[in-house]
Amino acid sequence: MNISNQTVLITGGGSGIGLAIAKTLTEKGNRVVIVGRNEAKLQAAATQLPGVTTIATDITNETDVTRLVQRVHAEFSDLSVLINNAGQASAYQLTAGSDAFAKASVEITTNYLAMIRLTELLLPVLGQQPEAAIVNVSSILAYAPSAGVPTYSASKAAVHSYTQALRHTLKASSVRVFELMPPLVNTEFSTEIGGENGIPPQQVADELLAGLAKGDEEIRVGQTAQFYEFSRASPAEAFAMLNS
Repeated sequence: MNISNQTVLITGGGSGIGLAIAKTLTEKGNRVVIVGRNEAKLQAAATQLPGVTTIATDITNETDVTRLVQRVHAEFSDLSVLINNAGQASAYQLTAGSDAFAKASVEITTNYLAMIRLTELLLPVLGQQPEAAIVNVSSILAYAPSAGVPTYSASKAAVHSYTQALRHTLKASSVRVFELMPPLVNTEFSTEIGGENGIPPQQVADELLAGLAKGDEEIRVGQTAQFYEFSRASPAEAFAMLNS
């Protein structure tokens, strides 16, 4: 699937991977809508993206999401691509006193449950198009967890499982379901977990478009492709390598 001259909505589009994807898609002539809860980040992003539409939305807030969906129906009824990119992560260890429940609650709500709600509400619009796509952003950690971001890893494993089920369910429809699986990426989002050692966000955007063009249902960016093969051959060794 080649994405050009389409209407695309990207959650978490004000910075990092989402912003890089938005820039790339804008350059290819797409009508891009970026969504995020930080109005200042959205406006800063808009200065770099000619013609982009920004919609301030907390995707974990039901009222905000309802407003967003209503606006899509009213102004972007030709929406054909949804990129679920918004995320939340906490770096910590699963030790006593780590407040794991609170951290996991935020991560699961943002990374997983909010994605499910928004996707379900936008499926009627996407399903009206002759060709449409949903791209769920998970992670290399969907294949093996990192003990340094334990419940973030769990949320991405949940996204991976959900995406497989959604793809199966929609296989007879006009909506194709893709999963974007980057490794560590050098963004503000990943600063707490050594993001400076990660790949640039533009590489993720470029490999996304290449993967879509090839029809890859799981788009394994950078070293995720090699790690996937390693994890299949020896899950225990893959886990050990990731957590060494």
